[in-house]
Amino acid sequence: MILGLPLSFFALQMILVIASLLLIIFSFSLGMIATILLWNIALYVLLNKLVQNPGLFHFQKVFPQHISNKKLSLCYDEKD
Repeated sequence: MILGLPLSFFALQMILVIASLLLIIFSFSLGMIATILLWNIALYVLLNKLVQNPGLFHFQKVFPQHISNKKLSLCYDEKD
């Protein structure tokens, strides 16, 4: 854990921080800088909430528990 975040959340945070720095470099607006700063703070708080309570963001399993080659239909092309 880095800064209280798992590695994947920390990587996401760092990617957005680097993108924000690029926006700040090429933006000369004080409002844009303040918005980006608030966005990064809000993202950090959200990621910390997700770490403390993982039930807020529920992931479903993609793969079934059992994989079988058994045919599921009753129509067979071949007869035994």
